[in-house]
Amino acid sequence: MRWTLKPKADPTIVNTLSNELGVELPVARLLVQRGITSFKEAKKFFRPELKDLHDPFLMKDMDLAVQRIQKAIEGDENILVYGDYDVDGTTSVALVSSFLKFRYSNVATYIPDRYEEGYGVSYKGIDYAADNDISLIIALDCGIKAIEKVAYAKEKGIDFIICDHHRPGSAIPEAVAVLDPKREDCSYPYDELCGCGVGFKLIQALAITNNEPDEVLLPYLDLVATAIGADIVPITGENRILAYHGLHVINVAPRKGIGYLLGDRKNVTITDVVFIVAPRINAAGRMKHGQHAVNLLTEEDETIVEKYAAEIEDFNTDRRSADKLITEEAKKQIIELKEEERLTTVVYSENWHKGVIGIVASRLTETWYRPTLVFTKSGEKLAASARSVRGFDVYEALEGCKDHIEQFGGHKYAAGLTLLESEYANFKKKFEEVVSETIDRKLLTPEVSIDAEMDLKEITPKFFRILKQFAPFGPENMSPVFLSKGLKDTGYGKCVGEDDKHLKCKVKQEDGPAFDVIGFNLGEKLELIKNHQKFDAVYSLDENTWNGNTTIQLKLKDIRESL
Repeated sequence: MRWTLKPKADPTIVNTLSNELGVELPVARLLVQRGITSFKEAKKFFRPELKDLHDPFLMKDMDLAVQRIQKAIEGDENILVYGDYDVDGTTSVALVSSFLKFRYSNVATYIPDRYEEGYGVSYKGIDYAADNDISLIIALDCGIKAIEKVAYAKEKGIDFIICDHHRPGSAIPEAVAVLDPKREDCSYPYDELCGCGVGFKLIQALAITNNEPDEVLLPYLDLVATAIGADIVPITGENRILAYHGLHVINVAPRKGIGYLLGDRKNVTITDVVFIVAPRINAAGRMKHGQHAVNLLTEEDETIVEKYAAEIEDFNTDRRSADKLITEEAKKQIIELKEEERLTTVVYSENWHKGVIGIVASRLTETWYRPTLVFTKSGEKLAASARSVRGFDVYEALEGCKDHIEQFGGHKYAAGLTLLESEYANFKKKFEEVVSETIDRKLLTPEVSIDAEMDLKEITPKFFRILKQFAPFGPENMSPVFLSKGLKDTGYGKCVGEDDKHLKCKVKQEDGPAFDVIGFNLGEKLELIKNHQKFDAVYSLDENTWNGNTTIQLKLKDIRESL
């Protein structure tokens, strides 16, 4: 791993903030690194308030979207709420459809089938709308590139409102309204919303128009927080406000579906949402159909919710088995083809389950740390999921290969595409060329970004208590990472877990306090801490509860011999 220490914060600003807030210097340094330099900014950071959400009508076309929905309601039209099959899409559909249904009955939902229709707006979905006398489709978390499909719907007398957060292409679909803060002609103050976040801005605008109090929006924030965590968007600005209050809803009064998935967990964090709720919601679209997730997230009857949750648990079990098997096959393919020397990882098997290729791409990226694509057969074409390494824009790289691609979309670090089977070899060659020409070679070594060097004696209960209030953590507000030098194991260091994969020890720094340490997947580094050798450690802080006692522990990222 590359250890990169972030630049030190300006000591004058740090001292001033430390005095203003009455906090110790290490806390003030962390805040200044995050761009927080005044009492007012710190208050907004630690106590995000819903009143600081932006006016939804600052988003281009929001007024047109609200007018069209009002017209549909007044004219007794049928409305179809349409969304992608992943967590962001299904939570968006659950949010907008349940908000509308509470006020108006002629609302249906539609999630495309991952296998028959693929990502985004589909002709089959539009035909479904036409067959069911639906004259307005609200598309969520998709649609920004659906130019031909929106035109096709128009021919059938169906209007579109698009709520998306992906990057637009060179043209915008001719829909009644296109809500996307990433539109170049949209001056909305925050452009990092997820799809469900854009859906939330739409219901916020509807509530304002209907003179409804802000409180009516609170029950929907658990869905928004789930989408923010799952879609890996920055937890800054509006996303921080929505995630903070959404987690509060999840802990106090979550919708029944989310409550069932979490079981009896207390003090739920964004990490719990990402690792417990999100994979299960995703599993529905991966293994069966995304509509199952929408049903779970909108159902009020406890008996039915229990049944839906059990089904989704089964889908998740199937997903885990497929993911494990395909990852092993893909790794074997890479080794057999001797592809470790390449700067990219591109693998293909027509038998791989399309629902899990994105997860497999992530796993391969963790292993070889290269921009990665995993392909499988999808009808007459090949479909792929792309994942990238930190600092490299895989979407831009795909743009450079577009002569070989039928269709693609996504973000900087994750994308999806389809191409003809005859173009696979050409694409693979071109992708390697584009990446070779554009990637900084140092990005091919995983980086651990360190916030600050700390002495262990600075890690006090008070410091940790304040640190926990930096949550919710996520991109651009990650859990702080520290470096401590000259540590010694107190003599009980050992490997634990299956295949002795993990490292466990207790460390001291000179005559300071001792801390328990856990290092996941660092078992092979046991030699570095034996015989009281001094070592340097990079870690985040965590809590460990054992026999009713809760203590602060160091959660290792990496260790190396002290110089």
